[in-house]
Amino acid sequence: MKTLERPRTTAAGPPGDGTRAGKPFWTSRRRDQLAGYLFIAPQLIGTVVFVLIPLVLVVRYSFHEWNVLAGTFHSVGTDNYRKLFDDPKLPGVLRATAYFSVGLVVLNLSLALALAVLLNQKLRGSVVFRTLFFSPVVVSLVAWTIVWGFLLQKNGGINAGLDLIGVNEPNWLRSEGTSMLSAIVVQCFKNVGLNMVLFLAALQGVPRELYEAATVDGAGRWRQFWRITVPLISPTILLTSIITVVGSLQVFAQIAVLTQGGPSGSTTVLVYYLYQQAFNFHHFGYGATLSVLLFVIVLVLTVIQWQMRKKWVFHES
Repeated sequence: MKTLERPRTTAAGPPGDGTRAGKPFWTSRRRDQLAGYLFIAPQLIGTVVFVLIPLVLVVRYSFHEWNVLAGTFHSVGTDNYRKLFDDPKLPGVLRATAYFSVGLVVLNLSLALALAVLLNQKLRGSVVFRTLFFSPVVVSLVAWTIVWGFLLQKNGGINAGLDLIGVNEPNWLRSEGTSMLSAIVVQCFKNVGLNMVLFLAALQGVPRELYEAATVDGAGRWRQFWRITVPLISPTILLTSIITVVGSLQVFAQIAVLTQGGPSGSTTVLVYYLYQQAFNFHHFGYGATLSVLLFVIVLVLTVIQWQMRKKWVFHES
């Protein structure tokens, strides 16, 4: 007597049943994902090689003392971090860094916003002025600083112009009262065009109907600026402030070319000071510790600005 057997089915199932095993591996979705990964691979590799790995090595070096000339590399524990609190020059360095950062951020953002508002008007030659103000951004930083160094010398072009109108010629780069101001102005004129373009793009995105309605309600230009313009471009203000603050804390070439940290250390900012410790005095361990301090300062200020966006950036909650 024969027994009935249930028909056996394979794991793949009959063709066209929609099971996973019947689909090809390289689906269109996976091909799109692979293409996306290939596009971002150079940036990811660059970030890992030139940012993450150096950051880890800097933290490691901060716990060591490395003498390249003697060829020695040994652990010192937390001695370099304790040295931060005992360094008599560090408070002055941090104070100079704060002066430079505050001065640059206030001057740069104020001037960039004023230029953007002016160039946003329908004026003849506005395109030419936009090009003139933006052109320093693409100029070599060192070349720009060298030119300004000649202009700011005791017998340079700026003092020659002041002499024509009877103004006493100050020694811009060798006086403690004007050296920091000179460095701030040079850096501001170098990068103000970038923030100006960002502000200009934000201003052109503000609906004109809002200004027309405010005018009908009797609001003047100043009230329109504070009640309409500033709130609507506040995301761009946040972006430019973060970029400018981080850039001001990383300034080096201007100080190295213009003042070399002088006079009397009045323009020795943190980046230039860690350069001196690491490459002039060959204290690479302490230089790495100062780099960690700089990273912490930048991180804290960036986080504070990002958290403050909830209070004053439009459409943030």
